[in-house]
Amino acid sequence: MTSTADQARSIVAGTEADTPDVAAATLAAAEAFSTYRATTPTQRADFLEAVAAEIEADKDAIVEAAVAESNLPEARIAGEVGRTTGQLRMFAGVVRRGDHLGVRIDPAMPDRAPMPRADIRQRMVALGPVAVFGASNFPLAFSTAGGDTASALAAGCPVVVKGHPAHPVTGTLTARAVSRAVEKAGLPAGTFSFVLGDGVELGQALVQDPRIKAVGFTGSRGGGLAIAATAAARPEPIPVYAEMSSINPVVVLPGALAEADTTALAQAYVGSLTLGSGQFCTNPGLLFLPAGEAGDAFLEATAEAVAAVTGQRMLTPGIAEAYATGTSALRDTDGVRVVASGDEGGDQAPAPMVSEAPAELLADADSAVAHEVFGASGVVVRYDSVASLLPHLDALEGQLTATIHATAADSAEAAALLPTLELKAGRILFNGWPTGVEVGHAMVHGGPFPATSDSRTTSVGSLAIERFQRPVAYQDVPADLLPEAVRDDNPWGLRRRIDGELE
Repeated sequence: MTSTADQARSIVAGTEADTPDVAAATLAAAEAFSTYRATTPTQRADFLEAVAAEIEADKDAIVEAAVAESNLPEARIAGEVGRTTGQLRMFAGVVRRGDHLGVRIDPAMPDRAPMPRADIRQRMVALGPVAVFGASNFPLAFSTAGGDTASALAAGCPVVVKGHPAHPVTGTLTARAVSRAVEKAGLPAGTFSFVLGDGVELGQALVQDPRIKAVGFTGSRGGGLAIAATAAARPEPIPVYAEMSSINPVVVLPGALAEADTTALAQAYVGSLTLGSGQFCTNPGLLFLPAGEAGDAFLEATAEAVAAVTGQRMLTPGIAEAYATGTSALRDTDGVRVVASGDEGGDQAPAPMVSEAPAELLADADSAVAHEVFGASGVVVRYDSVASLLPHLDALEGQLTATIHATAADSAEAAALLPTLELKAGRILFNGWPTGVEVGHAMVHGGPFPATSDSRTTSVGSLAIERFQRPVAYQDVPADLLPEAVRDDNPWGLRRRIDGELE
């Protein structure tokens, strides 16, 4: 008997999307839009939960395929399936409550002087068909049915996914699960589409298609900028929500270093740095460490921890090659010292590495020290005081995260850092490590450019739905023509802001 994964491999082997396929998918999405955006909160929430259930039904085949295609361990992939279905169900809850509709009603004031006030009502509506680009490092949670897809569907937008060429079978299996949920919900087939192809032409055609109204992307800075440029050059420019590059600075303050178990702190740092072969967008690529004996001891413990790590197989040969290029550039930079490196783990499994660099190199935009090396590579910069550190933090590009290790003795120094870090990062952590992004309502996975293309948004958490909506106001519209969300009888039972007061 042929397994589900084998069937998907056969489909992938004979599939190479071309521009006409993109046009067919976007046309189907445009035709589905009016029906799909008109679904009630209950209908749409039920559909999102059905997508999660269909993915779970094919979990074994999806995990098998993803492990084979990504070189990631089975436990990691199984966890990613749970993250994917969990965020779909989270968005189902958001849709069911209806808070994302942001309903505001300013009742008419016909007797107001000197001028009457019209009846004005507002709600959020879906933008239209959305293009989503699958990510290489998360074959599930940031790919076919990941956060961008889930949030766009939750907003009422049909989705066309460009599957990542590094994991086509995983993407195909996941897409088939989503499509089953579409069919069982009685929705138009164009509510969700999946296209495959290796070349950049496919992605460019998708972004250029006039039926696409927004783009979600997770990947390299070069890829994100190319997509953003294409979107901006359209006759009708569209928003691109691209999560791109970040070196995620970590600041260890003197009190934290003095009170810490130095070995344990160094091992935690190296553990975060090398987790998943360092292939996380929140990898702690830059660590600021106090000068002096305590810092020396931490660096020695870090060297021991790194030397004990064997490189893990990376996602693709191209990513492994880029890592080798990045670490070579660090080695060749004047003033940079390699603190320690681990062992190579074989083909496509380069050695992890930690370097030390003078802070002055951070001000050089062309320096390798200021650039992300995607993989298990970290740079340590020493500092004498927080006052001397602040200009270097201020010179950094935008980041996804910034971390402070501090104790009560460091309170004044930490307070001095926060105003700068708020302007540099989308998430600020204390006494932790940035790898790992909780899916919830308060999470922000975004940040100033070039961490993302739009610092006002997040790609993780319930706020992500707002990327694919826009506000519409209804002024003096007859009651029988008003959308359900803004009617006086509130048939959907939404929480609404009436004349400025939340009710």
